[in-house]
Amino acid sequence: MLLAAVVGSGIMAERLAGGNVAVALLANTIATGAALVALILTFGPVSGGHFNPAVTIADASQGGLRWSLVPGYIVAQLVGAYAGVLTAHVMFGERVFMLSLRERSGAAQMRSEFVATFGLLAVIWGCSRRRSETVPFAVAAYITSAYWFTASTSFANPAVTVARAFTDTFAGIRPLDVPGFVIVQVLGALTATLLFRWLVPTLPQNADDVVAPRLEGMS
Repeated sequence: MLLAAVVGSGIMAERLAGGNVAVALLANTIATGAALVALILTFGPVSGGHFNPAVTIADASQGGLRWSLVPGYIVAQLVGAYAGVLTAHVMFGERVFMLSLRERSGAAQMRSEFVATFGLLAVIWGCSRRRSETVPFAVAAYITSAYWFTASTSFANPAVTVARAFTDTFAGIRPLDVPGFVIVQVLGALTATLLFRWLVPTLPQNADDVVAPRLEGMS
């Protein structure tokens, strides 16, 4: 659903913006931020709202999630992300299977993705310690703003990055550029995690509390 929102709103925005890239990006941003709030609130009680392998790896590194569960989480994230891209293509009558030709390369893009993912994990760790109920809104607000203050428009998620290589639409990224994005995303996530381990020594002990707490009585 997250990738359906990202890619679908990108297609709709590009079609309606009349060539104005700023307007298209604004529409894409608003839809993505709104979807993030809704989806984290929806799936947080089920799985902790892990849509992001960088979040999953960072959480496991701090003992919040068993390492044995990490591969399953990442496979689900990647498969779900790709399914979301295909869903957006079907909804908008685009070719279902394609590779992106949109170049997103260079030092500025790499630095931006490091900053974007560092900031995302900083928001998650900083808010989840004492005010976990605010995390869905804080994450969405951060991603909404990071679309605009980073040169890369803030992918900040390896699964999102990989999936967006399979859409040659507004939200796409060339497959050639994906590895660099993923590497700096993971580095940014781990750097933020180490910093907040020092700033906030007691982090949540359960994966359920990292992005959004489970509802009472749910398993």
